[in-house]
Amino acid sequence: MHRISRHPRVLIGCLAAALTAATALPAAAQSDVQAAAAPLSKGEQRLAKLLEGRVAGEPVRCIRAFRNVPMQTIEGTAYVYGRGNTIWVQRTRDPEQIDDDDVLIVDRRDSTQLCRLDFTTTVDRFTGFFSGAVFLEDFVPYTRVKTEAAGEG
Repeated sequence: MHRISRHPRVLIGCLAAALTAATALPAAAQSDVQAAAAPLSKGEQRLAKLLEGRVAGEPVRCIRAFRNVPMQTIEGTAYVYGRGNTIWVQRTRDPEQIDDDDVLIVDRRDSTQLCRLDFTTTVDRFTGFFSGAVFLEDFVPYTRVKTEAAGEG
């Protein structure tokens, strides 16, 4: 009787794991294609419309946040700050929890910036009761692309 050494067993185990992973890849690829083909939610459609003609920049930890800078709440999707050439998109850790009926309350030490580590909560717009905590992520700037005039070259 021949005894199989430890090394061939490891090799056989690795080959079995590789074959299992290889057979699982087509299923994973199919789910990615199905997810990509899924229709966009109303919030994602609204955000896409806001971002038309804009290019994403490098994410930043803080943005300037003065009282006169507008903020839009896109339900289930993101908060959008700013106006003009550059706007910042804040998706948060749980974008599904973003609700149009809630007011975002920011407890910050520096009143000129909004940062990802600021303590933020939401309050129901109608009752005034606490409705949740918001965990901010980095802010992604989207800047309008300047198009060249036709005929210039």
